[in-house]
Amino acid sequence: MSLAVRAFELLLGCSLLLQTLEYLRLPRLDRVSHWPSQRSELPLRPTWLRPLLDALLAPGAYRGLLLLRGALALALMAGWLRGPAGLAGALLLFAIALVLLFRWRGAFNGGSDFMTLVGLTGLLIAHAVAAAGDATLGWRACLWYVALQSITSYFVSGWVKLLRPEWRNGRALPVFLDSGIYGPIPQTSFYHSPVIARSVAWGFTVWEGLFPLALLDLRLALFFCASGAVFHFLVFWYFGLNRFFWAWLATFPAILYCALG
Repeated sequence: MSLAVRAFELLLGCSLLLQTLEYLRLPRLDRVSHWPSQRSELPLRPTWLRPLLDALLAPGAYRGLLLLRGALALALMAGWLRGPAGLAGALLLFAIALVLLFRWRGAFNGGSDFMTLVGLTGLLIAHAVAAAGDATLGWRACLWYVALQSITSYFVSGWVKLLRPEWRNGRALPVFLDSGIYGPIPQTSFYHSPVIARSVAWGFTVWEGLFPLALLDLRLALFFCASGAVFHFLVFWYFGLNRFFWAWLATFPAILYCALG
């Protein structure tokens, strides 16, 4: 278990650090991170929450939160979040993640933000149970929680595709690729071939739908995690979504651990 825990901490910390660097860089690029511009679009209840967010998301305080998040990510990677410090760090990381969800009205980068929250929830579970007196049970609960959430995300995605006729007949694939950073893809691209598009679409659908088989055997888990890493790298390559790569990669140690039974 110790190997799975360290791999999980390292990958989650790396994911958090890269996200934090992006957040710190964003205000210099445009005004999408200007809180007053978005404040009026976010109806908040209870009423005391709005002044709290105004204070936390003021430029100086917001930057301070991000720097704290980056420091905690480095501490997590270094293995310094242990004992009471581990519980305090996990609580702070979880709380900052919630503030960022409010900040971006749900998510900045879709599912990767929610998968990051899954990892932080698992981390909080581990340290909360450890504080109650059973560190081994806490980390076991963490790894199983993260693994089941990750596997479910693939399973649901695959079966949603199966229910959509545009994925079953392959028409969705070139449309999907047209929205990438290199899109629209040329008309001469082999992805426009109905046979290839249908084959690739069905390949993704079946692979995602069968992902729960990873829990049956370590060899199956290695296959699904390795192919998952390639899949998310391709998503990064075609769509620039680097957060997806790191957010899901951080869950793979949990899947491999759970596959061992």
